[in-house]
Amino acid sequence: MYHDFTFQQALASSLRGNWELDEVLAPDQELDFSLRFMPESLARTAALTQLSPAEQKLLNQISGHQYLCIFGVVEEFIVPFVLDHARPHLREDDWRVRALLNFASEEAKHIHLFKRFHQAFVRGFPVQPQMIGPSEAIGAEVLRHDPLSVALVILMIEWMTQGHYLGSIRDDGDLDPLFKSLMRNHWIEEAQHAKLDTLIVDALAEGRSDEVWGRVMDQFFAIGGFLDAGLATQAQFNLDALEAVTGRAVPDREAVAAQQRQAARWTYLGSGMVHDRFVSTLQAHSPAAARRVAEAAPMFA
Repeated sequence: MYHDFTFQQALASSLRGNWELDEVLAPDQELDFSLRFMPESLARTAALTQLSPAEQKLLNQISGHQYLCIFGVVEEFIVPFVLDHARPHLREDDWRVRALLNFASEEAKHIHLFKRFHQAFVRGFPVQPQMIGPSEAIGAEVLRHDPLSVALVILMIEWMTQGHYLGSIRDDGDLDPLFKSLMRNHWIEEAQHAKLDTLIVDALAEGRSDEVWGRVMDQFFAIGGFLDAGLATQAQFNLDALEAVTGRAVPDREAVAAQQRQAARWTYLGSGMVHDRFVSTLQAHSPAAARRVAEAAPMFA
């Protein structure tokens, strides 16, 4: 069976797992900058022998800042997308509408959470890393594509966050406990969002021909290419921040930037493309689309 998700069940699970912002990150809580923030499988900073252990840890922390800031940007375009999907159903499906409005509300809460994290990071870190943006422009570029293409990108991201927490973050005992707590609480709610977005994809995919699916996947990869270009820019911004903290140029900087871009490509794109739940959705609707993604995935590893 492809899945057994329903709007009613996802809403019930979300309401049971709901948490308040101040319970997860109070405005005055501080991060522990003596520890890493990101698991090595995502940050890939320990492999950079050009850097000292202290510099590797600094870059890991910058990578953690990048992680939550980029997810904040992503969730800024998820909110209007979900609201647009809910609007046509206001009078016909109460469970769908309530589940989707709760979905949007939780994503807005995550944006707020990630802004608080950014403020805590800036309080404790010597410099403020530059981030790609503005978020409005990124969102506008993504949302101008076919809604099914956008829904597939969002679905990939939702399942990706599940894989990151369960596969890398949860059992890493060397990470800052507060950062881990943020990721745990984010994971709890995103587990239901992934189910809801699967249902959105199902609705948008209904009646699509193979020819239309080809165009949908063209636009899926166009969005991916746009995000990938942003990751290349972000890798340079992260090294700018590292150099500002250490006061020295990063040795073999372009090689380090290329390695960090590839780490980000896996984190934000590749790990989602190969997630079994995302693959099963593609297989259920378009085996040809699933093949295209499988063929492209190795370049993002």
